Amino acid sequence: MAGTRAAARYAKALLSLASDKGLAEVVNSDMTLIAATIETSHDLNETLLSPVVNATDKNSVLGLIFKDVNALTSNLFDLLLTNNRIPILFQIAVAYNKQYNTQIGREQVTVTTATALTPELEAKVLAKVKSLTPNKVIIENIIDENIIGGFVLRVGDVEYNASVANQLTKLKRELTLN
Repeated sequence: MAGTRAAARYAKALLSLASDKGLAEVVNSDMTLIAATIETSHDLNETLLSPVVNATDKNSVLGLIFKDVNALTSNLFDLLLTNNRIPILFQIAVAYNKQYNTQIGREQVTVTTATALTPELEAKVLAKVKSLTPNKVIIENIIDENIIGGFVLRVGDVEYNASVANQLTKLKRELTLN
């Protein structure tokens, strides 16, 4: 994805500055809001990515939508305007969240299931994940009916696929080889 390296560098610099000023958590909240807003608003995403829309207009839109964010976050908008990097704002926000979570020892864990996790099942998954990582864990549940049943657990770069769809695929492979 274009701009990923640059986004990581901007996020790292912003996290460093925010940490020095004791505002890392506040800026993390801003970045979470920005990422969620851009991800859910097709119009905002298209505006930020559009080569037709003037960069100054993009900055004005960001200022209006995110008027209650911290001054460091507002300064980021201005810096991105100056460097003509407003289109990578979403990637910067996501990268900041990841780097912040790493800094405070928190890890995002993804559990893909066919139906929503029940509190009992979430507790079992949390217990299993705690044996895999020493970090504090945030569980994100993704619902994908295509896995039929079971679950797919992703902890960092490691994936545990215990889905029925995966087992059926393995069985199909074995039957076609024989």
